[in-house]
Amino acid sequence: MDLDDIFKQYEADLGSTEDRIRDLFRSSASTISLIGNHILDGGGKRLRPLILLLSAEIAGFRGDARLTLAAIVESIHTASLLHDDVVDGADIRRGKIPAHKVWGNQVVILVGDFLYSNALRLAVQQKSQRIMEALSDATTRMTEGELLQLSRTGDPGITEDEYMAIISAKTAALISAACRIGAILGSLPEEKECALATYGKNVGMAFQMTDDILDYVADEGSLGKRLGKDLREGKITLPLILLLKTADASEREAVRQIVQSGFTKTGLKRILRLFERYGTIGQSLERARQLIESAKDQLAVFPDSPAKYALSRIADYSLSRNR
Repeated sequence: MDLDDIFKQYEADLGSTEDRIRDLFRSSASTISLIGNHILDGGGKRLRPLILLLSAEIAGFRGDARLTLAAIVESIHTASLLHDDVVDGADIRRGKIPAHKVWGNQVVILVGDFLYSNALRLAVQQKSQRIMEALSDATTRMTEGELLQLSRTGDPGITEDEYMAIISAKTAALISAACRIGAILGSLPEEKECALATYGKNVGMAFQMTDDILDYVADEGSLGKRLGKDLREGKITLPLILLLKTADASEREAVRQIVQSGFTKTGLKRILRLFERYGTIGQSLERARQLIESAKDQLAVFPDSPAKYALSRIADYSLSRNR
């Protein structure tokens, strides 16, 4: 069974989740609904809702609350993308014109704020302090991760530990929270709740790590963004960090000059050649593989089931997408 089969298996639940996501964009301010339709019609695999649904299932919970919370998690993710695109000045999102290019930065930031607050308003109605703590912690850490990344923009001195802290916060925190929420819904013991949360953290970090690798090697059409986008924005991700560790002194200086002097196609080509010479992409993928294996190890505390198998396949997908 591949990932598409898993999505088909949960098609009904994901359809109900999608309806609730659209409900979160409903407002007397018509622009909010327009932007919501623009974003939601642009696609996306809805991995975070699926992960929450599977976590609830592996925890033995099949109640209606899992659908609402899956929508809440995806809405928080969508709000973060709206803000990120404004901050990054993105000119493409999943192959489409991003919302801020259509409606402007001010409107899109306010819609992102609305979506955050509306999602958390709905979460409060679940009357679970622990679920609110999981969501609040995740949204706080997401913001911290983005700010930490901004503080290191264009800085070739960023360390691998700092990079890991950034992706743990900005991407992995919400996926980990989705897993923890599923465990909370099913009243799992602490050991199993922590195992699911750690699974989500490691999958989230591997997912972002792979995304950063794909920024240099993927087909632009399938990736939905321009090759070298991170370099254009001054983001120093794992491939560059590892290259700066392994290249010789003159090459390291050349890479620093490329990063600090601003993006050029010539600079990108030079970096791609150095990646090939030093096997940097393979080294980066190995880091991601280690995280995936660690994530799958966390599932060992659960008996075999369709949900466990699906979570394992999602972990594997983090490495294989769009290449």
